[in-house]
Amino acid sequence: MDLQDQLKNLFPDHIPSEEEQKEEQPDIWMQEAPIICKYEKRKGKPITILEGYTGADEDFKKLAKELKTKLSVGGSFKNDQIIIQGDYRDKIMAILKDKGFAVKRVGG
Repeated sequence: MDLQDQLKNLFPDHIPSEEEQKEEQPDIWMQEAPIICKYEKRKGKPITILEGYTGADEDFKKLAKELKTKLSVGGSFKNDQIIIQGDYRDKIMAILKDKGFAVKRVGG
């Protein structure tokens, strides 16, 4: 039972307005060109790099934060790239595909 169902049980006479009924639009701009997901080793440690996003930097930063939170790993956003600590290409590609992005795997 989600929050909407609980609210309907508590307030059965409430009629939601049109604004409440609208589905949320994705707040991240989708693009046609694929995001490139590549693997590198820096100082002997594996990292995953995402690049090729053509939207606003703020949207890419939101995406970076969401990926780091879902994977419970560290990382950063530098030079229009998301750098994730560790080799998480498969998991990152699955998350991005679920969000509707086209992803291309490069290297390895």
